[in-house]
Amino acid sequence: MADDEPRAEEAVVVPIKPPALQTAALPLSMVVVQVLTVVMLLLSKVALNTGMRPLVLIVYRNLIATAAVAPLAFIFEREMWNKLNLAVLGWISLNATFGVVLAMGSYYYGLRATNPAYSAIFLNLIPIVTFVIAIVVGPEKVALGKWPGRMKLLGALTCVGGTMTVSLLKGRLLHLWPAHGGYAPAATSDHDMVAGTIFLCGSCLSFALWFIVQARLGKVFPSRYWATMLTCLSGSIQSCVVGVFLSHDRADWRLNWDLQLLTVVCSGVFNTGITFVLISWAVSRRGPIYPPMFNSLSLIITTVMDSLLLGTNIYMGGVAGTLLVIAGLYAFLWGKGKELQAALVAKKLEQEEQKQGGVEMT
Repeated sequence: MADDEPRAEEAVVVPIKPPALQTAALPLSMVVVQVLTVVMLLLSKVALNTGMRPLVLIVYRNLIATAAVAPLAFIFEREMWNKLNLAVLGWISLNATFGVVLAMGSYYYGLRATNPAYSAIFLNLIPIVTFVIAIVVGPEKVALGKWPGRMKLLGALTCVGGTMTVSLLKGRLLHLWPAHGGYAPAATSDHDMVAGTIFLCGSCLSFALWFIVQARLGKVFPSRYWATMLTCLSGSIQSCVVGVFLSHDRADWRLNWDLQLLTVVCSGVFNTGITFVLISWAVSRRGPIYPPMFNSLSLIITTVMDSLLLGTNIYMGGVAGTLLVIAGLYAFLWGKGKELQAALVAKKLEQEEQKQGGVEMT
């Protein structure tokens, strides 16, 4: 029909291109997300090094996030309140356990033991770990007979190889800029790096399981803001219980007007509130593959800023491993994107065939 000439009595529909501002706003929003991620990583590292407990940071951060998302829930999803029941609350609690207590908790413990540049690498591994778990569970299939499947597998192996390179191979120390005289990071021993790596791997695993639970929660309770708000609230309560069990000192829970308070407020408002809205908007416009395409930006910025501001050394092995992780991530995302496009085309063809079959029957 698109090649047919329009009839005289029919109006010619001219496709309207999106404004340039809207076209530029989409990638710009993802850049903002990555910049916020970098800022929060650096602030969190400094706060943790000054003595703040990881679970204390999580408790207060998620309380702030709950307050930040609550107005959106009451304004845009007021009717979803009536759909809450014990089953939904159970899934929300499980969602908070994996996404907040285990994933974020393990990540902060790993960040405290290592450095922001190293921990940022594991954020890029989350799609790979999710892919591996999906293969084990069953929903994901590896079609090695097609290029998208091969690229996914090759990308996953490259990411793992890059991470091992960063972890095991230092190489020559790179003197890219003069040493600064500002904040001095805490010394990191080999034991700390091993423990931190274990925590970061556990965080990737928890994030991957969290995505599976989140997908189930989306089916039983299709809400964006209410689910986020209640998950943050439940995660804060659970983290508080675990945190009190691990730390009985009241001084650990006291916040002053310093960097720790700034980290808590900024993490809750920006990393959960604004970031959530921007990512949801990008996914609705371009699909789930679009936001992870910008993850390498935060990895590069974090590496540079970590060295400039916090004095973390940059080694040749770390640079090579980081580049491998970035290359592997893009190879994996390319393969996954092609498979999603093929699945979408197949679904449309199936719907058209069903429509044609219905017309023929009538």
